Amino acid sequence: MAEAGCARSAADTLKTLVVVPTYNERENVEPLCDAILRQGSALEVLVVDDNSPDGTGELVQELSAREPRVHLLRREGKLGLGTAHIAGFRWALARDYERVVTMDADFSHPPDRIPALLESSLRNDVVIGSRYVPGGGHEHWPLRRVLLSGLSNLVARLALRLEPADCTGAFRCFRRSVLEQIALDNIRATGYSFQEEMLWHCSGRGFCIAEVPIVFADRERGRSKISWREVWGGVATVLRLTFAPRGAKHRAPEV
Repeated sequence: MAEAGCARSAADTLKTLVVVPTYNERENVEPLCDAILRQGSALEVLVVDDNSPDGTGELVQELSAREPRVHLLRREGKLGLGTAHIAGFRWALARDYERVVTMDADFSHPPDRIPALLESSLRNDVVIGSRYVPGGGHEHWPLRRVLLSGLSNLVARLALRLEPADCTGAFRCFRRSVLEQIALDNIRATGYSFQEEMLWHCSGRGFCIAEVPIVFADRERGRSKISWREVWGGVATVLRLTFAPRGAKHRAPEV
């Protein structure tokens, strides 16, 4: 019997799959998996690799042979960030995971904030690791990226009537029940704008969405995948969703 005051954390009790899409992230993927698994005994990692030429998938396969909590979903080619998330969601739903966390592979999302997301998920349906709430922020960003991120979030909030301060970040935690109720086949965004579209669907179904602060660090190894094509894809997604019907939504409770 556990002694009083030694209650286990959500990261040790909620069976959670951390979905990490990768493309040429060999330098980051092993230390990232190690850092994630250190956050709680109930955490597992699914790397969704788009046939990386640098051998990311092969490295993860070696890791999974040594560590049963690391899994690999290999795809035929570079199919997009959004479809990688959906593939991860489907993989989790086919198994008995209670929570699904999504995060980038480049350490821009701090693994030590996963427990905070999971604790908040005890009270909320969707939890966002947010750069734009008190206590959050970003490090080592050039001015161009600061302006682009701020403008993207402002447009998403105004055009799509989304309430979270951080609508574009990929560091999120979903209850299983949320993913079971979202029509994943209806999500059309394949790139970074998947984040706004997924949040739009969650908000439209009335799920409670909360935010916990994170400090977003720019990658130290590897190359960024953000391009102007992704930016224009985000604009097209917002325009499409602006004129699409949506359901009622409810304000999220305080974290």
